[in-house]
Amino acid sequence: MSSEPSDPASERVDAAEALADRLDRPMGFLGVLFLFVFLGQLLVSEPGWSQILGVTGWVFWLLFVAEFILRAYVAEFSSDFWRRNWWQVVFLLIPFLRFVRALQAVRALRVARVARVGGIVSAGVRGSRSAGRLLSSRIGWLAAVTVVVVLASSQLLYAFESQTDYTTALFEAALATITGTGITTEDPFSQVMKLVLAVYSVAVFATLAGSLGAFFLRDEHRPT
Repeated sequence: MSSEPSDPASERVDAAEALADRLDRPMGFLGVLFLFVFLGQLLVSEPGWSQILGVTGWVFWLLFVAEFILRAYVAEFSSDFWRRNWWQVVFLLIPFLRFVRALQAVRALRVARVARVGGIVSAGVRGSRSAGRLLSSRIGWLAAVTVVVVLASSQLLYAFESQTDYTTALFEAALATITGTGITTEDPFSQVMKLVLAVYSVAVFATLAGSLGAFFLRDEHRPT
């Protein structure tokens, strides 16, 4: 009885995914660190530190790009690989919008703000993925993702100037993420953040309730 021939393209993509699994931990740590580097870039005003953090952020981003290209090379740049990972390409390209300085003359495009906001969202996504890679516990993963959501949403409130003081933005974002309420500003972006964080807080408590319920049920069925 002869076995079915394997698909070489599928094997290459599987090899690329296996490589991603092996790089999970180091890239995960870099992803979490990158979120804090981006936060530093948003807050510092001293030129020396701003330059150091800017260079550090680009070094991290180049490492992310290099990891992605390496995986694409292992997959031999197959169409299946691009179909599976197209969204990563989008997040890797967003920070390069800041180089399109000539378009800043067109006010409607707001390229500088798009680049900053895109960078925050990209850092948040990278940080969330990193938390999933580094933590196997559901509660630990949820706590890590919640920290990432708080950091990203506070940075967005600050970048959109909904709050001009980052400490206040961080406090209100944390309160809204945990309780569903807490953002005091009334501009359109703040209203959107209120809704998004309220939905997230419900998901957090639903997940916690399910995890605690499963824990107590397991204890009840444990033989004495």
